[in-house]
Amino acid sequence: MESTAGHPMEHHDHHELPTSGRALTAVSVSATLHCLTGCAIGEIAGMAIGTATGMSNGATIVLAIALAFLFGYSLTSLPLLRAGFALAAVVPIALASDTFSILTMEIVDNLVMVAIPGALHAGLGDLLFWGSLSFALAIAFVFAVPVNRRLIARGKGHAAVHATGVHGGPSPVLVGVITGTAFVFGATVLVAELL
Repeated sequence: MESTAGHPMEHHDHHELPTSGRALTAVSVSATLHCLTGCAIGEIAGMAIGTATGMSNGATIVLAIALAFLFGYSLTSLPLLRAGFALAAVVPIALASDTFSILTMEIVDNLVMVAIPGALHAGLGDLLFWGSLSFALAIAFVFAVPVNRRLIARGKGHAAVHATGVHGGPSPVLVGVITGTAFVFGATVLVAELL
C-alpha cells in the first residue's frame, strides 16, 4: 500500500546520518563507492563501445558519460522500485542522490583519460586502455568523496536515499577492494608505459 506521496507506507529502520567527523567520512566513502559502481559500469561500457566501433574521442566520451549517468541512476533506483516506491518518487531521489557525485566522477575520469597520452586511441586489447581507465576511475573516486561528504553533511546527496531506509547495491567493501586493485593495476600499467 502506498501513501499519496508515492512512498510505501511501511517504515524502514534506519539511523540518522552523521554530520561531521570520521563517521561522516565513512558514510561518504560508502556512498561514493555505491555511485562509483554505476559510473564504472557505464564508463567502461561507453569507452569499450566507442573504442571498438572506432567512434571519435568526443563521441566516445559523450557515450561513456551518458551510460555512466544511466547506470548510476539505475543502481540507485532499482532497490527503491523493488521496495515499492512509485517511479514518480524514485526519479527525484535518484537525481538528488547521484547527480553531483556522478558529474564529479565523470569530469575527473574523462580529464584523466584525455591527459594520458594514447589512452583514448588504445584498442580494447591494449593494457594501456584498461590501465588508463582503471586508474582514471580510481582517481575520480578520490575526488568525489569530498563532494559527497559535503552534500551529506548538509542533508543532501546520498542523504535522499538514506532517508528512505532502503539500501541496495553491491557491498561497499567489495567495491572498495576492486577500486584499490584497479588503482594498483592502472598505476602499474602507466609506470610501465613511461619506462
